[in-house]
Amino acid sequence: MVTQNKRLIGIVLTVVGLLLIPLIAMQFTSEVDWDLRDFVIMGILLLGTGLAAELVLRKVKNTESRLVLIGLILLALFLIWAELAVGIFGTPFAGS
Repeated sequence: MVTQNKRLIGIVLTVVGLLLIPLIAMQFTSEVDWDLRDFVIMGILLLGTGLAAELVLRKVKNTESRLVLIGLILLALFLIWAELAVGIFGTPFAGS
């Protein structure tokens, strides 16, 4: 149980660390221009990905199945991220 809680803490700290990168970059350059909505959306996306991967690690026992499912989760993360950033699919959610 302690190991599982450490992984959850690690997931949350990793999300916070990744969100600090654009926050710090905004202090030094005007090219990074995130607002609160961007931080919330990316936080939800990263935390959701981390928690989904944790769920797979806890529930799926077969190593091959774990790898495939976590690979699909990461693929979904990257596709959603790319769509929100540059609009590769042309949905209404695409960035400008």
